[in-house]
Amino acid sequence: MRLNNSVVVIDYGMGNIFSIQHSLEYLGYESILSSDPKIILGAKKLILPGVGSFKSAMKKITDLGLDLIIKDAVLVKKIPILGICLGMQLLTKSSTEESSFTKGLDLVNASTIRLKKTHSNIKIPHIGFDNVFFNKNMSLFKGLTQDIDFYFIHSYMVVSKDKDFFQAYCDYYQKFIVAFENKNVFGVQFHPEKSQENGLRLLKNFLYKT
Repeated sequence: MRLNNSVVVIDYGMGNIFSIQHSLEYLGYESILSSDPKIILGAKKLILPGVGSFKSAMKKITDLGLDLIIKDAVLVKKIPILGICLGMQLLTKSSTEESSFTKGLDLVNASTIRLKKTHSNIKIPHIGFDNVFFNKNMSLFKGLTQDIDFYFIHSYMVVSKDKDFFQAYCDYYQKFIVAFENKNVFGVQFHPEKSQENGLRLLKNFLYKT
């Protein structure tokens, strides 16, 4: 059964939007790509994609006035939102990308920093399939087993000492957060739309379980 426009993919000009929409279509959901405040505020679920620069993305979002709309949708109307890759990072308080400080959407108590070169074998950006270990209470991973893999491509990571939300990790010569859940705010550093069956199951969990 197709659910009419219940999922809105937020369009601010940066993101792997068509692959995401194709995955949602495969799962039986009709999504709408939009930057219209009325459509965003009327959604049942929101997805914030993102590829590229944190600073550039936030400028586009604020120039369109979407920062206030997203906060209203998530914090006031309590609409569940899933940030993907850069979209996950944008949900944090700030980023130090390119050695400059940029404010984020500030929807979770976390920040975004560059992956650390802790070992000579580390290649940045972190690209390819890698294993993910998650808190068993996370709704995004329902029906999935530990030590599953997802597709990554990123040079920055989310860091937080906040114990109030569930987290999943990857161990790429360093342990870092690759997914989180905090009430109606969800984020994944990897690309579920490029992660085959595991990614589809995670997207389905967001659509049906959250």
